[in-house]
Amino acid sequence: MTALLELRNVSRYFGGVKANQDVSFSVEPGIVMGLIGPNGAGKTTLFNCITGFYPPSKGEVLFKGQRINGLQPDQVCQLGMARTWQKVRPLAKLSVLDNAVVGALCRTGSVKEAREIALEQLRVVRMESRAGVLAGGLPIGERKKLELARVLATKPEMILLDEVMGGLNARESDEIIELILDVKKRGLTQVVIEHDMKAIVRTCDRIVVLNSGEKLAEGAPQEIVNDQRVMDAYLGSSGGAKA
Repeated sequence: MTALLELRNVSRYFGGVKANQDVSFSVEPGIVMGLIGPNGAGKTTLFNCITGFYPPSKGEVLFKGQRINGLQPDQVCQLGMARTWQKVRPLAKLSVLDNAVVGALCRTGSVKEAREIALEQLRVVRMESRAGVLAGGLPIGERKKLELARVLATKPEMILLDEVMGGLNARESDEIIELILDVKKRGLTQVVIEHDMKAIVRTCDRIVVLNSGEKLAEGAPQEIVNDQRVMDAYLGSSGGAKA
């Protein structure tokens, strides 16, 4: 199967600081790929290189077979790739619906059509009943769902989720896990940065492990959980639940 996303020896340097070094992997259509590693491993930097916020210092990023190095984030989004952020910042003075409309306007110049798309995605994340609420007043769990709805409203083929469960309680995390699995059933490809290994194992088909900016391991969830190099790097010898 042809990869939807392919990274070839992607590196990113900030002066003399190595954030990513020769990272290579591919993501096939329709799967959920986990990207894990300790704090400072270079996960978010890699997302930024993939989505156009940073140009790679070297290497190639290919999406649908097209080299996208140097494209701006809006151009990457137009091609069909969108991402969330660790720190969710909704447009506080706009309604939940209008926040999602902003994402939909990436695909259409019609406000009417954008509202229809936005409502559809609010239903996907089970927030249609909150459509008229000001986004600034949402609790963190609903902000995370709104962030996902806004990304889905861009009509992407692939989404990159950066710690979408960060700061959530167990119930809220379970709801996000169910949404990730529901989105997968709809055929959307996902790459997920997450620190909770239990969540990663539940949601992901494959996992890439970064450590000190380099790829340490790649494989199926149980292979990664049982990989001693991964345990030594950041899970600890007891194999705890956090990554």
